[in-house]
Amino acid sequence: MTEKIIFFDIDGTLLNTGGAGQRAMERALTAEFQIDFPFEGVLTAGRTDRGITDEILERYSFDNTAENRARFREAYLAQLPMSLTDSPGLLLPKIRELLERLTQHRHVTLSLLTGNYAEGAWIKLRHYQLDDFFRFGGFGDDDANRNDVAQAAMRVASTELDRAVDGSETLVIGDTPADIHCAQAIGAKCVAVATGVYSSGELKPHNPDHLFEDFSDTDHVVDSILQML
Repeated sequence: MTEKIIFFDIDGTLLNTGGAGQRAMERALTAEFQIDFPFEGVLTAGRTDRGITDEILERYSFDNTAENRARFREAYLAQLPMSLTDSPGLLLPKIRELLERLTQHRHVTLSLLTGNYAEGAWIKLRHYQLDDFFRFGGFGDDDANRNDVAQAAMRVASTELDRAVDGSETLVIGDTPADIHCAQAIGAKCVAVATGVYSSGELKPHNPDHLFEDFSDTDHVVDSILQML
C-alpha cells in the first residue's frame, strides 16, 4: 500500500501552550528591540512566524531585513522554553491517543505543517513529549504565506520518501481557515477541528472535508481519517 502522509498543525490542533509562544515573542521583542506590548492588535492564529515577524517589524518601523528577522528569531527561541514552563498549557483532548493509534498503521506517516519556526515547533513538541511521533514537516521560517509552507512541506515529503508525493496522498489536520486553505492549495484533503480560536461555525464555510468539535472520540476520528486516505 502506498504510504500516506498526515500533516498536523501544532498550536490549537495538538496543544494549547497557554500563550507561551506569544509571550516568548513579546519578551524577545522587548529584550532585542525595546518594544513594549508589541502584540496589541496582532492576529497570530493560523499565521506563520515569518509573517508575524514581518508585521511587527514594519509596525514598529524597524527595517524588515534578514539581519533583524534573525535577531528576533534567535531571541524568541531563547525565550520559548522558559515561557512554556511558565504557562498553563495542555495537550488537547485525546491527542496522544490519536497519534498513537495512527502510528500503528504502517502506511501512514505523521508529519508537520505549521506556521512555527522549525526549531520553535520542535521545542514545543519536546516540551509536551510529542516529538517522537513526527519525522519531518513544513515550517514558517521563510514563508509568510501558509500556502507556501504547504508547498514546502510537500517538497520535503517527496525528498524524505524518495518519490514524488501527490496531494491526493496527503491529509492536513488543523484548527484555522488557513489550514483548510493550504490543504486545498496542495490538493490535499482536510480535517478541521474547533479546538483553537475558531468555532466549528466559523470553520465550516471554508469547506473542510471533515469537521470535528474535538478529537475526544478517538475511534470515530481514526476511522474517519483512515477512510479519507
